[in-house]
Amino acid sequence: MRDGVQLITYVDRLGGGGVATVNELLTGSLSGVFTGVHLLPFYLPYDGADAGFDPVDHGTVDPRLGNWDDIARISDTHDVMADLIANHISDESPQFVDFLEHGNESEYAGMFLEPAAVFPEGPSQQDLAAIYRPRPGSPFTVKRMFDGTDRSMWSTFTPHQIDLDMTDAGARQYLLDVLDRLAGAGVGQVRLDAIGYAVKTAGTSCFMTADTIEFVKELGSAVHERGMKALLELHSHYSEQVEASTIADWVYNFALPPLLLHAFYTGVATHLTDWLRSSPTNTITVLDTHDGIGVVDAGPDGDKPGLLTPDQIDELVAGIHAASNGESALATGAAASNLDLYQVNCTFYSALGHDDDRYLLARLVQFLAPGLPQVYYAGLLAAPNDMDLLEKTGVGRDINRPYYSMAQIDAALQRPVVRRLMALARFRNTHSAFEGTCTIETGAPHELLITRKTDSASIEARISFRDATFRLEESHNGASSTRTSWDEF
Repeated sequence: MRDGVQLITYVDRLGGGGVATVNELLTGSLSGVFTGVHLLPFYLPYDGADAGFDPVDHGTVDPRLGNWDDIARISDTHDVMADLIANHISDESPQFVDFLEHGNESEYAGMFLEPAAVFPEGPSQQDLAAIYRPRPGSPFTVKRMFDGTDRSMWSTFTPHQIDLDMTDAGARQYLLDVLDRLAGAGVGQVRLDAIGYAVKTAGTSCFMTADTIEFVKELGSAVHERGMKALLELHSHYSEQVEASTIADWVYNFALPPLLLHAFYTGVATHLTDWLRSSPTNTITVLDTHDGIGVVDAGPDGDKPGLLTPDQIDELVAGIHAASNGESALATGAAASNLDLYQVNCTFYSALGHDDDRYLLARLVQFLAPGLPQVYYAGLLAAPNDMDLLEKTGVGRDINRPYYSMAQIDAALQRPVVRRLMALARFRNTHSAFEGTCTIETGAPHELLITRKTDSASIEARISFRDATFRLEESHNGASSTRTSWDEF
């Protein structure tokens, strides 16, 4: 995987023309901006109950978007990442429908997780309270069988996403078949979606348990056998990311976005500096994704202290709501469906009050920080909150999942903030100092000091969160220069 900036995008929401259109953008107007792309679920259907994360057919590209040959064409010029949705499958999948019709006689019956498989005597209130939940409510859904009887199924996310039983050979083979299909289309990186929930064990939180970790190792080996690398997707206490980094090729630095916002809101960079000095280096850095802005990743978990205190987390959430003029409050928690207990729904651009300088400075920190940077398509285009889409769907996350026509993309690419961000990405992709070490130093409380260095090139960055300014001292083959403005990129 090349050490450059990657794009994260829905195939249907960037240009509206499918995989081929995304490819045209990557090799056309976005040439040189991205070395890779994470294509969010393009499986059949891409527009189900959870925007593609509830596949009916995980092995087929939705024909409305293209086919596997289209995916392979992108891999000719860019690193391609795709999702393995390892925890669940759609309740409309052929496998689950067959189970509904034939019950225990179905050849797929063992694939689907029922509460009794984990709690033979039924879960106690204590068991239920211990289960780590991404959303409020019960983790179980009652499904009506074709013979009129009811069966309780484990459904971590929505009632339409039925959890797989990872102790079943058929469920595991199902995932291996998907990996084969991805590898055959030139996909080089696999994001293991919701992997922390994949194995449930009685007497635990049913999240990143010892059994889960063993499963992750096994699945990672299967990914490697097919010539690919694995990225673990975990939203939880930061210590979980640190631990997961020892068993995975890549983990996310989900603590970076809330810590960056905290630094901007308070003018104090201490918490951000401390984290970057201790965070894993095999990390994918993001400021925004198709989900909201995570706060659990920086906060405490029970007796375990967080990178920010509970009061600081509360102030951070209030700060996002204030910077977005209350828009994020309309899309978060009980204000909208598709509830998340650990995220604030808002574009990162709106979370910084549409301040171009602060937004670009946040991207500069992301690109300088240890790890491989990814930029979400809404972030690339410095998108404000999509209040019209939120009102239309009532789904909180849609505030940060806009649809862009080609004409709208062309217009957005002419905005100064977008042009400067693209120039910054090209700088990150081509400057040889990024091939070397990364050092985080302690400066004044309001400053972040980052150095990127090889034997022949270096970048020394001094970033101020008090006045949103920066100073880059660069050297390459004996020549030196200084940058203090965005136009100098």
